[in-house]
Amino acid sequence: MSASTAPAARSCLVTGGNRGIGRAIAEDLARHGDAVAVTYRTGEPPAGLLGVQCDVTDGAQVDAAFKTVEERQGRVEVLVANAGITRDSLLPLMTDEEFISVIDTNLIGVYRVVRRAMRGILRARRGRIILISSSVGMLGEAGQTNYAAAKAGLIGFARSLVREVGARDITVNVVAPGYVQTDMTAGLPESVLAKFIEHTPLGRPAAPAEIASVVRFLAGDEAAFLTGAVIPVDGGASMGH
Repeated sequence: MSASTAPAARSCLVTGGNRGIGRAIAEDLARHGDAVAVTYRTGEPPAGLLGVQCDVTDGAQVDAAFKTVEERQGRVEVLVANAGITRDSLLPLMTDEEFISVIDTNLIGVYRVVRRAMRGILRARRGRIILISSSVGMLGEAGQTNYAAAKAGLIGFARSLVREVGARDITVNVVAPGYVQTDMTAGLPESVLAKFIEHTPLGRPAAPAEIASVVRFLAGDEAAFLTGAVIPVDGGASMGH
């Protein structure tokens, strides 16, 4: 394909895109020709991508991050809401801060970034919104009532938004990874990792790139008629949910 007929790069934003699944998604979109920005709280952004420091629990920081992205690479056409945290504890021992902080980042943080992205997406009458949930949001997991509640909430959030914006050629989908081999999961006890593998029919963790390829599909033209979907990428762990 000649330069004159090549598709223009889209402006993409991946929250929490400096490590793990988010980084894999951002780098995959960039390799396939998109202009990609990432938000991050700590550390450094991936080389070659626009990095914007942002805490999604702060609405002012979210607004400032979008303004930077809009100035540098245009309005956001593809939003991947990936930023998230865990604060695991059995419910009788869980503090208010542990519960609320996870909800604020993993659910309300998504609300903040999606609401801000909608300014440009609604005006353009075109866009792709992809939320990164978890199989835990469908299956549940001991010690993760806060995390599971937030990730399950993303499904209702996405499907309600579909009914608001679908007529404007805007799709909203949810990707629900299972056990993914990242720096974060590498720190889990062997007994926990063995349990994940035992309940995964494919018998192994996912690589971050396997999540990224599904996100790229949802962001592309091939998925133009796919919206309101929850796609488990978990090796079969959440079958039937």
